[in-house]
Amino acid sequence: MKFTRRGFLKLSGLSVAVVASGLGFDLEATAAHGHALKLAGCTKIPSICHFCSGGCGLLLHIKDGKLVHLDGNPDNPINEGTLCPKAASLAQVAYSPERPKNPLYRAPGSDKFVDISWEEAYDRIAKKIKEVRDKTWTSTEEITNAKTGAKETVTVNRAEGICMIGSAEVDNEESYLLSKLARLIGTPFHEHQARI
Repeated sequence: MKFTRRGFLKLSGLSVAVVASGLGFDLEATAAHGHALKLAGCTKIPSICHFCSGGCGLLLHIKDGKLVHLDGNPDNPINEGTLCPKAASLAQVAYSPERPKNPLYRAPGSDKFVDISWEEAYDRIAKKIKEVRDKTWTSTEEITNAKTGAKETVTVNRAEGICMIGSAEVDNEESYLLSKLARLIGTPFHEHQARI
């Protein structure tokens, strides 16, 4: 079979037009049906993205205790159903084989991390907090009285070597408990990821 250049261009244009028309099939309905089959039997749970503390809403589709699909929540006033690349990748983060499942510890001067138990991790953290709190505790401070100009000693009771940093991963109740813990150990430095 021989084609002229003009004949080849006509046939190519006709082929593109036929393919672009969908060959008479409603491709949108097919795609929607496939999506519906994927989500059949799932429990839809509204949630919040934990990455940047913006508060974007998610719809998590859970089947047999496993995240099957996630979408942006169109009812959320912050993201109105859209997701950034980080939020869209949450499913891969949840089921990544690279995700640590146990606490890791790297000794000073070492070049590798080793698995430790949760009890050992809690114990190390508690001892370190106590050590830093005792080392940086300030009971009193000398100030200058603004009215009289005289030096005065005031009680401050604070540990300036510890800072409490909040996270987008925690909800209001957890933030409240973190704030109470910070006051309990005496640190005046309370910060949040969103402000840093």
